[in-house]
Amino acid sequence: MWWPYVIIHCIWKKLIKKSKGRIAFEIINYTVLTLLALICILPFIHLLAMSFSSDEFTSKGVVFLLPKGFTLQAYKYLLQKNEFFTSLAISVMRVIFGTSASLIVVVLTAYPLSKTDGRFKGRTGFTWFFLVTMFLSGGLFATYFLYKQLGLLNSFLIYVLPGACDVWFVLMLMNFFRGIPRDIEEAALLDRAGQFTILFKIYIPLSMPSIATIVLFTAVGQWNSWFDGIMFMNDPSLYPLQSYLYTMIVSSDPTKQSGFTLTPEQLEALKNIGGKNLQAAQIFLGVLPIALVFPFLQRYFVKGITVGSVKG
Repeated sequence: MWWPYVIIHCIWKKLIKKSKGRIAFEIINYTVLTLLALICILPFIHLLAMSFSSDEFTSKGVVFLLPKGFTLQAYKYLLQKNEFFTSLAISVMRVIFGTSASLIVVVLTAYPLSKTDGRFKGRTGFTWFFLVTMFLSGGLFATYFLYKQLGLLNSFLIYVLPGACDVWFVLMLMNFFRGIPRDIEEAALLDRAGQFTILFKIYIPLSMPSIATIVLFTAVGQWNSWFDGIMFMNDPSLYPLQSYLYTMIVSSDPTKQSGFTLTPEQLEALKNIGGKNLQAAQIFLGVLPIALVFPFLQRYFVKGITVGSVKG
């Protein structure tokens, strides 16, 4: 067992080149970050272990990080339900159309607002109009009756239109556009380029980090949203995945889920599945897509904090 000594020797050679204060800082830093990482990861590991454990052990509360009585019955039951795949398809479509609509509206709104008052008269008034909407809201009841009057209830558009113009994203992209050198636009105008040509061939390519941030935030928000399905949809078959999983998780009895009927085969399968491991499997399936995508795109979240900010 010689390899531990090699690792310790390499670490020691690296540390002796640094000051004691730097060494202490790195030790504390890595320790704190490791503890924070464990705090974030351990609940998901526990959730996964619960979903793979049998009802005999989950009901006793003896499952922690490793499954006991390994079984795939909970996942087999969920993946056999047509409602699961229907709600999954609705969530995927909502992410695609909702993100696309939001990106189009935000870009077309931020571009004119990024111009000076001399080039776009009334720009300040429009900017304040959008800012007011960030702080004032009509409330849930007013929102519900507004959507009812617009005919959005029980419509797929309820997932797309209300969040199409996020003022925070408009302001972020507007500030990014204003940071692009004016000389580039003036050179394009001298070549008789129109505003749409300037937008799509100059501003958008130069703003891809900001646009990627908007796409990521919007897509994650669309995927995780569940309340609008519960609130504005009377037909459970139109629920997105998160709303569908919510109705299953809050139901203490899986055989009495609101709006859904179970076949005799599904009732028979439920006899071998406990409530806790079924709920754990549902939560894990709902989190899994974002958990797989986020590590590869998390740098855009960091960039989203600073993009478009004022430089000193």
